[in-house]
Amino acid sequence: MASSSCSNLSCCLRSVPKFLTASTLCTSFLCISNNLGYNGISLQKTTRIHAKFKKFQGQKSVNEVTVQASPLDPEAEMMEVEEEEEDDSCLPSDLEGAVRQSAQASATFVSSGGMRAIVELLIPQLQFLDDEGAQFELWELSRIFLNTLIEETGNQRVKAIFPDAGATALLKYKWKDSAFGFSSLGDRKPIEKEDEIIVLVVPDYQMLEYVQKIARELSDDPPRPLIMWNPSLVSGDVGVGINVRRLRRDFLSTFTAVYSMKPLQSGAVFRCYPGLWKVFYDDKERPNRYLLAKEMISRPNSEDLEIIFGGVDEKQEKGTSLFDQAAVIFSSLNRFMKVISK
Repeated sequence: MASSSCSNLSCCLRSVPKFLTASTLCTSFLCISNNLGYNGISLQKTTRIHAKFKKFQGQKSVNEVTVQASPLDPEAEMMEVEEEEEDDSCLPSDLEGAVRQSAQASATFVSSGGMRAIVELLIPQLQFLDDEGAQFELWELSRIFLNTLIEETGNQRVKAIFPDAGATALLKYKWKDSAFGFSSLGDRKPIEKEDEIIVLVVPDYQMLEYVQKIARELSDDPPRPLIMWNPSLVSGDVGVGINVRRLRRDFLSTFTAVYSMKPLQSGAVFRCYPGLWKVFYDDKERPNRYLLAKEMISRPNSEDLEIIFGGVDEKQEKGTSLFDQAAVIFSSLNRFMKVISK
């Protein structure tokens, strides 16, 4: 996948209520829209549209449109037909695509001189890790991220730091041919002088002290980039004092969210460095598609989202009963869960 363009991507997001308040999920991909012409003869602009979940389901889009060459101009058959830009064209077509996209955003950030980055993929498939199979799926996705990051940064030396020694030993054994290095948060010396980019894979709040220690060490001369991939450094905060919360907040504020994908009940929040934060809402006319509600320089907070979706609901749901609105939300969530479980 190219690191600077995106022409065959569509969206794959839905939500569960659990993530409405979750603390968190690129290079902005260029989608081209043109009328093609040759010697004064214009071809009709066409769009190739994929539903957001088509690649999760492994099906081809039923909405693909094929352009026929003009009989008046046989040479037009040689011309490539480019896609019409859609509001949601910047979103990936599947989960693996999202992971690769997040690696490209991280590489762009590092190449521009960025030092601390966070990648957030707040998708249920990456959050419910109670069984071993789900955990290994997460590790495999992290491997895609790491390999893509190495490619996009010109084969820089990447060190992957996993949450515990057991997982590190297992993955190091399974991935013997990996181009990246291995370590765990609890190691006495998790990073070495030769390491150029450090990636913390799913660090959690219980290991926050180790994360902060590594961040301080990487700030020394010369400073080296630190990327946290899908961290969960915020717990339920039960028994956590105000000072601890403040210190944690201040620490996280030193990081840039280079990639964030957060599903909502009727839309999504998305950011891909160096692009702006985008708030999407469901397209009522086209199931499984999004429309852009607003772009913002900074991450939208709960108040921003309430205002944005309040305006959308006022326009779209005027005259719709509360029962009908609830039915739409339930259908949306149910459809999403069925798709990601396949």
